[in-house]
Amino acid sequence: MWLYEKMALASENLKKEAKKAGVDPDRLIFAGNLPKEEHLARIKLADLSLDTFTYNGHTTTSDCLWAGVPVVTLKGNHFASRVSASLLTAIGLPELITHSPEEYEKLAIDLASSPKKLATIHESLILNRESCPLFDTKKFTTNLEKAYQLIWNNYLSGKNPQHIVVVDQ
Repeated sequence: MWLYEKMALASENLKKEAKKAGVDPDRLIFAGNLPKEEHLARIKLADLSLDTFTYNGHTTTSDCLWAGVPVVTLKGNHFASRVSASLLTAIGLPELITHSPEEYEKLAIDLASSPKKLATIHESLILNRESCPLFDTKKFTTNLEKAYQLIWNNYLSGKNPQHIVVVDQ
């Protein structure tokens, strides 16, 4: 298991707990901060990313998807636990979204045991990166500018703040 290391003490505690649970502590790999390009290059070495339940990956999930690493997530009931589901939908891989811990575990084991499935998803990620809305910076920027214009026009007309919906054309 590959984990982010912020504090050496936390890493040592996790290794101790792994050993108590009968897991070889050397199976836990800890990695610290790197410059963005090196970080993305390192992520490409992973086969699969397992998202956290209560508070999903945000930047981490985006980085994994950009690097072509499939992410399995459990969709929750509040914003912080639904981010990865939104990202996976935007990149065209809703089949990696689960709805129960049991479904999450089953999918994670299935993918970890199926190199061909992982390779297929990896290829989809690389292709979808160029065609799906998740990484379409130009469209995002255009739509954000449209939203700002709608907000500004609403303000100039003296109306109360309201929901803004930007429709792709």
